[in-house]
Amino acid sequence: MQENSLGPFPLFLQQVESDAAQNYTVFYSISGRGVDQEPLNLFYIERDTGNLFCTRPVDREEYDVFDLIAYASTADGYSADQPLPLPIRVEDENDNHPVFTEAIYNFEVSESSRLGTTVGVVCATDRDEPDTMHTRLKYSILEQTPRSPGLFSVHPSTGVITTISHYLDREVVDKYSLIMKVQDMDGQFFGLIGTSTCIITVTDSNDNVPTFRQKAYEAFVEENAFNVEILRISIEDKDLINTANWRANFTILKGNENGHFKISTDKGTNEGVLCVVKPLNYEENRQVNLEIGVTNEVPFTRDIPRVTALNRALVTVHVRDLDEGPECSPAAQFVRIKENLAVGSKINGYKAYDPDSRSSNGLRYKKLHDPKGWITIDEISGSIITSKTLDREVETPKNELYNITVLAIDQDNRSCTGTLAVDIEDVNDNPPAILQDYVVICKPKMEYTDILAIDPDEPVHGAPFYFSLPNTSPEVNRLWTLTKVNDTAARLSYRKNAGFQEYNIPITVKDRAGQSATKMLRVNLCDCPHPSQCRETSRSTGVMLGKWAILAILLGIALLFSVLLTLVCGVFGATKRKRFPEDLAQQNLIISNTEAPGDDRVCSANGFMTQTVNNSSQGFCGTVGSGMKNGGQETIEMMKGGNQTLESCRGAGHHHTLDSCRGGHTEVDNCRYTYSEWHSFTQPRLGEESIRGHTG
Repeated sequence: MQENSLGPFPLFLQQVESDAAQNYTVFYSISGRGVDQEPLNLFYIERDTGNLFCTRPVDREEYDVFDLIAYASTADGYSADQPLPLPIRVEDENDNHPVFTEAIYNFEVSESSRLGTTVGVVCATDRDEPDTMHTRLKYSILEQTPRSPGLFSVHPSTGVITTISHYLDREVVDKYSLIMKVQDMDGQFFGLIGTSTCIITVTDSNDNVPTFRQKAYEAFVEENAFNVEILRISIEDKDLINTANWRANFTILKGNENGHFKISTDKGTNEGVLCVVKPLNYEENRQVNLEIGVTNEVPFTRDIPRVTALNRALVTVHVRDLDEGPECSPAAQFVRIKENLAVGSKINGYKAYDPDSRSSNGLRYKKLHDPKGWITIDEISGSIITSKTLDREVETPKNELYNITVLAIDQDNRSCTGTLAVDIEDVNDNPPAILQDYVVICKPKMEYTDILAIDPDEPVHGAPFYFSLPNTSPEVNRLWTLTKVNDTAARLSYRKNAGFQEYNIPITVKDRAGQSATKMLRVNLCDCPHPSQCRETSRSTGVMLGKWAILAILLGIALLFSVLLTLVCGVFGATKRKRFPEDLAQQNLIISNTEAPGDDRVCSANGFMTQTVNNSSQGFCGTVGSGMKNGGQETIEMMKGGNQTLESCRGAGHHHTLDSCRGGHTEVDNCRYTYSEWHSFTQPRLGEESIRGHTG
């Protein structure tokens, strides 16, 4: 059926027939949307004839298809045929205008855009049936404001708007309005039309160079002035204000080789601000010619050379003369003086001058600062006079200039300050000196020690050093030798026959110029594993006995006490009916890894340790003997009772040595054996005891 039909209504559409009507009386009915569903009662069918009717016009855009079902049945309700699907399609009529998606489109395009640049896309819709002529749309531009010239075009099928001219210029026209048309039926004259407005804003680009309002400027500045503004330079730029295309960058192209000037941009006014940042001197330069250039913050967009895009102007700066004070130039002046120069010597000093007369006449000089007070200054000439002896090695840091601050004053009491840098020339007035005063050499772990020397003079008067032992010390030369290690060090070595003691060794050191000095070096040749473990050598007084003689005496005393203690312990044992087994010494040996004596031992004259004995009211217990057996020293402890130890035998805190237990007191001369002698004597014997203890 056709949409929007004019009738007459009811409008006959179709007749429905059933084959069963030849044999039966058949009644027809329908159901579906448009009958018993919305829109209700749009269709009906005659019960007897099967004629189908439409009751009113239909809009395809609202209902495009009606899926009806027709039924044929007898009077008693018997269905003579299967239900018949009866779709009714509404044929489209071009009754809808195309409509743009936006009433007003807003696009932007840069004024420097190339031909064919896409500005934007317009789009329209049509409610008529798709893929038919009713919805085939074509776009066009009805009108452009301003009218001339034509700058834009639109693709008829896609609606893409592009530029077709080079004449986009924001400074001439910054906004265009287009009336867009869309027509269905592929644009044929009888097609329906829709319209919309398109606003195109032309955005700014840097297509205009900044220009100076005049080609030459003049400025004035007083000499010696600095950090002052002397000129403001205005420019013109047609680009959009307060954008990077409009803001100016100023440059001093010529005339500022000495860095006296600086130019910047005032962000508010876009003016160039020329300042003097370094004082100018009228006597040196009364006029300065500057060439100023200006560009924008962003590059120029048009295809023209950069030199053409850079606008230039000339600025003449006039320097005004002032009656100024003395000038200390250069600020630092240098003079060279030998150290140890005689007091009262006169040397050329600092010179200032009057910039107007270009001379030093009429100026007075004063010393403001002299670190060591070594010089005085002549008030009229500025010459310096040594008031003390200059010593290069005293000044810290060495090898640097000795700076004296000088004040120059003119007749009007105007002044300037300068520095007189004194280079103190070195003289070989210091011999080399040995750094060490005392050294320790562990024999035999160490075979030598290195001696270092320094010279505070300059290197030309310093190393290489020459070390030697004076011939006046034959005893030192017999026991010690000195060999060179490098330019500043020597190696002190002992000979095999050198004994353990502290030596005073004179060593002479001479620099390359022959300046020498002799130092008495204390050298401790010590029996130690490391210098930090060396102790002062003990010096015994009185008669010195040989080590084996002292050992024999101690062994005899120990044997005597062993017999006495055995008898005493035997008496006590008989009284208490307790007997010691005959192999007491073998059954009660205590295996010990201790090489040195403990707290309860005293040092005897032979260097060995003797066990102390404690006095007890309960009984007597102590060291029963000390002697040589199988080449090693054995200690046998007697026990009173089962597990009673020596400590349990102590009574009331009384502590006595073997001599005091004996009832007398014998003073034994102190004697100390060396670490190496003690180690070589005890080590093999301890080893034998250990082996015997394990095998027993």
